[in-house]
Amino acid sequence: MATHIRAGEITARRISPAGSDRHTYEIKLTAYFDMQNGEGAANAQNSVFFTIGSAFGGPDSRPAVLEAPRIPPIPNIGNNTTQNIYIINYTFPTTGLYRISFEEDNRNNNVLNIGPPPTQNLNFYVSTILEINSSYGQNQTPVLLNAPIDVAAVGQRYIHNPGAFDADGDSLAYRLFIPQRSGVNGSGINLQYKDPNMVTPPGQTEAGGSPATFSMDRVTGDLVWDAPVTKGYYNVAFVVEEWRDGALIGQIVRDMQIIVEDARNDRPVIQPIPDICVEAGTLINQPITATDKNGDRLTLTSTGGVYEASLVPPPVAKFTVAQQGSQGTVTGMFTWQTSCAHVRLEPYDVLFKVEDAAGPGVPNPSLFRKLVDMTTVNIKVYGPKPTGLRGVAVTDPTGTAYRLNWDAYKCQIPGAKIAIYRAEKCTELREDVCSPGIPAGSGYEEIGRVDASQTTFLDNNAGEGLRPGVSYSYRLVAMFPRPGASPSDPGYLIGGGESLASAEFCLNLPMVMPVITNVTVDTTSTTSGVITIKWTRPAASAGLPAQYRLFRATGQNGTAFTQIAAINTNLAAGARDTIFVDRGLNTEANAYNYKLEYYTTVNGQLTKFDETETASSVRLEQDAAQPNQIGLKWTALVPWDNSNRVHRVYREDKARPGTFNRIAEVSVQGPQTFTFIDDGTDKYAADGTVNVTIVRDSTYCYKVETVGSYNNSQIKPSVLYNFSQILCISSSDTTKPCPPVLSLDPLNCDSLRAHPEAFCTTSGFTNHLSWEYPTEVDGRECDPLVTAYRVYYARYEGDAPTLVATITTPPSPLQTSFDHVGLTSFAGCYYVTAVNRFGSESAPSNVVCRDNCPMYVLPNVFTPNGDSKNDVFQPYECPAFVQSLEFKAFNRWGAQVFSTKDVNINWDGKTNGGKELAAGQYYYELVIYFESSKKQSTPVTMKGWVQLLR
Repeated sequence: MATHIRAGEITARRISPAGSDRHTYEIKLTAYFDMQNGEGAANAQNSVFFTIGSAFGGPDSRPAVLEAPRIPPIPNIGNNTTQNIYIINYTFPTTGLYRISFEEDNRNNNVLNIGPPPTQNLNFYVSTILEINSSYGQNQTPVLLNAPIDVAAVGQRYIHNPGAFDADGDSLAYRLFIPQRSGVNGSGINLQYKDPNMVTPPGQTEAGGSPATFSMDRVTGDLVWDAPVTKGYYNVAFVVEEWRDGALIGQIVRDMQIIVEDARNDRPVIQPIPDICVEAGTLINQPITATDKNGDRLTLTSTGGVYEASLVPPPVAKFTVAQQGSQGTVTGMFTWQTSCAHVRLEPYDVLFKVEDAAGPGVPNPSLFRKLVDMTTVNIKVYGPKPTGLRGVAVTDPTGTAYRLNWDAYKCQIPGAKIAIYRAEKCTELREDVCSPGIPAGSGYEEIGRVDASQTTFLDNNAGEGLRPGVSYSYRLVAMFPRPGASPSDPGYLIGGGESLASAEFCLNLPMVMPVITNVTVDTTSTTSGVITIKWTRPAASAGLPAQYRLFRATGQNGTAFTQIAAINTNLAAGARDTIFVDRGLNTEANAYNYKLEYYTTVNGQLTKFDETETASSVRLEQDAAQPNQIGLKWTALVPWDNSNRVHRVYREDKARPGTFNRIAEVSVQGPQTFTFIDDGTDKYAADGTVNVTIVRDSTYCYKVETVGSYNNSQIKPSVLYNFSQILCISSSDTTKPCPPVLSLDPLNCDSLRAHPEAFCTTSGFTNHLSWEYPTEVDGRECDPLVTAYRVYYARYEGDAPTLVATITTPPSPLQTSFDHVGLTSFAGCYYVTAVNRFGSESAPSNVVCRDNCPMYVLPNVFTPNGDSKNDVFQPYECPAFVQSLEFKAFNRWGAQVFSTKDVNINWDGKTNGGKELAAGQYYYELVIYFESSKKQSTPVTMKGWVQLLR
């Protein structure tokens, strides 16, 4: 007769005060009993027993077994089911990971998808994992606000959502689980189980698709069976996971029953409702409408933590239905006056549920089966924007700084902070009210954090001062503590919400330091080349007279600087002290790099104040092109921005030697290297049109003019023009070499594993590459005059490769191999290019990638007895190329006793809680990720056993 348990779950709520060293919790079982088949047993269930012990279990663990009384039950929640609640208060002895479980005979009979039958002989078991951890502060489990008993109809889509709510604001996730019976010491053992859609041959979904499906949405918690085929009882289980700051800190198992009936009825439908994102303080008024095509009477209800003053700070939400029970259509109004106390990271889930009932036109109401539909709405409450952000440059002992000020913040929540973000250059942000804060990749970085009651912050770049000539952009974001947390809790801002970013404050620092604005080639020659360098005049300051010292290095990346000029200045307006003409250069063969040092007078002595960033001349080179075209490319390594501009290309007019005609304006995007193909057509008519026919072995001369800017209103001129040298080439010069064919010597992993000590070094590995240069590709003759090969390497597939070697003459013939030495890993990808005598580079060769020879070997015995010999379980020799791993150890009953992510494992024979384990045989499972050429390497699973001896 005792066939009475349909469903249930266990929740826990901390009742000891915050900051207390006592860990007292209210533990609650919410159970659902069958009053149709087991009324006597259900009525007699006046108390239950909780088993509370370590989540790791173990043969020597002794859990506590405590009796909990029943509070008055809810006699009928529908479908011949009562809700019974059992509560006990329990003080946990210490922090740790605990399992709370409940078991009771008997489940109700004739459940179709669990076994072995008869199901009335199977006991009912659920458990909850609760982590009590001082580093997390307060923690309680989610609560499940939607009862797990609904009727599903044959052939119609069924949906259940537990209505989970976490008062701590933790993130929730969901996954299916296998219903269990009780094991030893409070553990569970899986029942024989089939997903409900697999009990009989799957039919069709409600929309006619095949086969029928059964699934659970990991994010929303929607449990959907689309659609049942056979009527009867079905039991399913799922886990509600609780996450904080990326760590799993608890989980609840709900075991529930689905009652499938033949329904001469169609389920009602709730009209779609968009998610809601509002600023704290907004009054939400959201209508909810449900319809029934059969004209049945409808009852519309809502559940969620937003209605419970014990779960969210007041004011709480309200849901009112003006004409509950109306036929065909029913509308309710969800109302919530949000406040600053409601701001949190995770959205609030509000469940809406409609249930139909027989209308007056139903011929036989006794055969009517009530059906439901439900939907969950996410409500995101974010903080108001900080306002009134402004600032002023001030003099600080460390250099130039900004003093920022703003208005008093609206939401003075204890523990809330104002985060200060900074970016270089004035920056626009796309605002998304459903994703508050500063978006990733925006260029902003957090530079400080103050209490929300503060309205000022000094930015002196952490004592290093701010750079002159840079526009600094600032924004503020309010950060809120996790609900229920206090500033004394570790990580109290984890799980808290944010505000939208404030409006931008952007202001230039005074130009107390010059910046280079021009490095332009005036004359191209091997001996008499001329380059003009210009810079800005800084703001007047103490320490006059001052002096500029100009330095030059050969090459765009040159670093061997030599002083070429010293120019005294009193910073007088109009003085020609911010220009220097550098003569006698080989501008035909070389680019040049410049920097400027600025000296001021301190105690009567010229003292270096600062130096500029370096700026190079523009370098024009030939690029690949067809025989009847000329390819050009140019670069300039400068502190200003030459991208997103229109550069100018000039070609010498052969009818007027020495006269250059502008032939094109090139829109450029990339930050450094720019290209143009000249087919002879003059594409710029403003200075006259001079078209030519480009023929092989005829010479053509070019120069380019870059156009750039600092994008800083203090730097004049705002647009900067700089010429390259003159480059004269023929169309035959641009014949592109062919890509080489690359190979990579294979690794002999067996040989390497025979000498495992080689893996104990963290560097010194070598990859040997070799390649061949073809004579022709796809019928096209390859340029035979290759003067260099360039070797490129990327650590991972898909990464941008970097140049690691250039192989040039001598020797002769040109070397076609390369040893990449000093590596910390064999893994990586390579390609090679060929370069001809004109500097034209081929397309990349084939890409060759290599993986490592991983080695990870574990012993089968260890002796943690304190004699310093084999005291820990760890791998032999040196674990090779391990990226990450997860190790789990189990006792012979299958209970997990230890876990770690330590690459060396270092298991000392104790549980994670520090309890010594008994001698015996233990089993392990190891999921390991080895370093490879792929960013997401494929996991390798290793299973085995180890003998623990004492």
